[in-house]
Amino acid sequence: MDNRLLDILACPLCKGPLAYQYEAKLLVCRADRLGFVVRDGIPIMLEEEARILAADDPLLER
Repeated sequence: MDNRLLDILACPLCKGPLAYQYEAKLLVCRADRLGFVVRDGIPIMLEEEARILAADDPLLER
C-alpha cells in the first residue's frame, strides 16, 4: 500500500486515522475497532464490508 494513499485515507465513520496491517491486508480503525479489507491493492471502505474487531484483537495493537 502506498504511503501517500495511507496519509489521505480516513475511517469513513469517524474520519479518524487508519493503520495498515500488511499481513492481514486490512486498514484498521482503532477508534471504531473496524478492519477494512484491501483487495488487489484497493481498500474497500464500505461500512457494510468492514470486519468488526474484538477489543482484544492483536490487530488493534500499535
